Amino acid sequence: MAATALLASGCAGHVWGSSPKTSPPAVSIAPVSHPAPPPEAPALPPQSWAGLDARVRQATSDAADSGASIEVAILDRSTGQLVTNGSNRSFPLASVVKLFIADDLLLQVAEGKTELTPEDRASLDVMLRSSDDSAAQMFWDRNGGNAIVERIVARYGLTGTAVPWNGHWDVTTSTATDLIRYYEKLLNGSGGLPRQQADIIINNIAHFTPTGTDGYPQRFGIPDGLYAEIVAVKQGWFCCWNGGNQLHVSTGLIGPDRRYIMVISSLDPTSEAAAREHLTDAVKTIFPGGRI
Repeated sequence: MAATALLASGCAGHVWGSSPKTSPPAVSIAPVSHPAPPPEAPALPPQSWAGLDARVRQATSDAADSGASIEVAILDRSTGQLVTNGSNRSFPLASVVKLFIADDLLLQVAEGKTELTPEDRASLDVMLRSSDDSAAQMFWDRNGGNAIVERIVARYGLTGTAVPWNGHWDVTTSTATDLIRYYEKLLNGSGGLPRQQADIIINNIAHFTPTGTDGYPQRFGIPDGLYAEIVAVKQGWFCCWNGGNQLHVSTGLIGPDRRYIMVISSLDPTSEAAAREHLTDAVKTIFPGGRI
């Protein structure tokens, strides 16, 4: 599940006492006992998790009524609970693949294989925040094109992600659960990207701009659907796929602690504006009130 956050950690109480003092030889004093700290309480799902399966099914059905096909996955990183709409069909990533491009580049920086000039860093930031295509193309060409995706697949153990058939980064395909896995391993470091570099990605998508550099609105799906939450998102869109379908992909981390990860995509035969609205409505159906 989309959307997310760092693990919430509990605090264990400690009782600190002074060392027992020595009495005259004829008298002994029992040692001071220190109670063991209480065990950390297990993480509990939020109240909104009750009935979540049914609301995901309802959002999927409502989208179908408008002619759209959606994919949904939501993960609670604290409890490990994953909710999907069950199909897990692959879809083009569009600009969401810019996460992979940035990740691969930043690992090279961490390993000392390359350095970023100030111009490179500015391009990286605008690629993630404002979905700049020219920056993505520059890094894609510089670092091996399809080989970027192959390296990400290997490092993150992605099983439903495939390189673009035509070498164009925007038609890299993946699944909702693969993207959930990517974000989770980005956050916990098990994908191989060091924390310092991972934070560059996370901080940039937390400061996404309302529109892309091409002027396209970026608040569809998670940002406007979960309007009462703190979110960090990477969005993707293009027309047309499998005919005249509008593709929209909304992915990201939800909550101040990045506890939740959500991924939702749609193929919608309506207009750009209607397709964006339908995707946002799906998120609102899944989480009424704009909050998890």
